[in-house]
Amino acid sequence: MADFSLIQKIAVWAIPVLFAITAHEVAHGWVALKLGDRTAQMMGRLTLNPLKHIDPIGTLLVPGLLLVFGGFIFGWAKPVPITYQNLRRPKSDMAWVALAGPMANLIMAAIWALVAKLALVALQSGIALGEPMLYMGVAGVLINTMLMVLNLLPLPPLDGGRILVSVLPGPLAWQVGRLEPYGFFILLALLYFGILSLMLWPLISGFIGLLAVIFNLPPQIFSIL
Repeated sequence: MADFSLIQKIAVWAIPVLFAITAHEVAHGWVALKLGDRTAQMMGRLTLNPLKHIDPIGTLLVPGLLLVFGGFIFGWAKPVPITYQNLRRPKSDMAWVALAGPMANLIMAAIWALVAKLALVALQSGIALGEPMLYMGVAGVLINTMLMVLNLLPLPPLDGGRILVSVLPGPLAWQVGRLEPYGFFILLALLYFGILSLMLWPLISGFIGLLAVIFNLPPQIFSIL
């Protein structure tokens, strides 16, 4: 995207980023509802309306700066409220609630891969709309894959950390849970020193390669951005 203007970059990434983050949070709330906690529903957060979930820093500022300056793009929305005590089996159910977010991103990545496939068909048919569809489809695959893999890191407060706390026995779970106040700063340090990219890009590339095979997409299209 080196030749794209800032406006063009925003046009390509805005919808995929907003819906990737929104679907992630709604999935947490929806699974919590199914497991006994109505908090998110009562607070009006079980909606795909991005305005209900936007965090000015995590949804707009951070992804925007990373887009401008390049590098690993990620962001977050306002967390959907979960009342742990309302879950039927709080410790084990919390693992399913946490897993729901990354699984929503997995599904969204597959949907955007289908958009990219349809865009290629449109381009082959001479339909001009195919080009912006292709860029947006690729952006959707990338952002959802990044969010899925990032959130599965076993580091509280990421979803992977919450899953780990849920499956570990009590004393170990307590020790891991103590990392939560420092988790964001650990993540920033990993990002700053380039360790995060080294850890996650092989997993991201592998999953994107799998989607390329499933949807019969040329792998090189994922480098157009």
